[in-house]
Amino acid sequence: MTFEEILHHRRSVRHYKNLPIDSEKVKHCIELATLAPNSSNMQLWEFYHITSPETLKELSVACLHQESATTAQQMVVFVTRQDFYKKRASKMIELETQNILKNSPEEKQEKRIKRWQLYYGKVIPFLYSRCLGILGMVRKALVNIVGLFRATPYQVSENDVRVVVHKTCALAAQTFMLAMANESYDTCPMEGFDSRKVKRILNLPLGAEINMVVSCGIREERGVWGDRMRVPFDDVYRTI
Repeated sequence: MTFEEILHHRRSVRHYKNLPIDSEKVKHCIELATLAPNSSNMQLWEFYHITSPETLKELSVACLHQESATTAQQMVVFVTRQDFYKKRASKMIELETQNILKNSPEEKQEKRIKRWQLYYGKVIPFLYSRCLGILGMVRKALVNIVGLFRATPYQVSENDVRVVVHKTCALAAQTFMLAMANESYDTCPMEGFDSRKVKRILNLPLGAEINMVVSCGIREERGVWGDRMRVPFDDVYRTI
């Protein structure tokens, strides 16, 4: 399929055929999902590929017995890991240092390395750290002062940063679903679930959060609820 055909083919499927799907193909689609864009390349995510019938059954209960879950052949749970920010930032310092040594003129390398060390060594830890909302209030106070003198991002509260982490994880989920459509497999992103049960089933730590659960399979004809509807394009399109 062309990319446009993939977009038209992908639908949220509510009922799957009782036909197995290739776990290796699903795994490859998850690998492709890691190529999704994400904020500061921090990659604060994990992907749980569920193939065990017992675990699928448990997750279908946690997903409120939706047919998308009860008929799924496999599932992928997209998980945010904001608690990984320190080791991800450390990894990015290593990566950017190697990029600079490989691609930058020698006379500019030291300055550029220091810039990335400042960003990933100081700014990112300050931005992603959490403490009962207190650090977010400190960050908000600082950017409001800075904003008096120059353009600055204001979305720096602890909840704002949490939203950023979830947005970038959702980009990975969308990439995964498009990759699955390219394999002629179907998916349904589910946000209706008991997050505590899902975390307990997957044995996730406190710092992990469930972004969405994506069921996988091959669609039944009745699995797609009618024609796709989108509001008129002119209602949402603006040119400036």
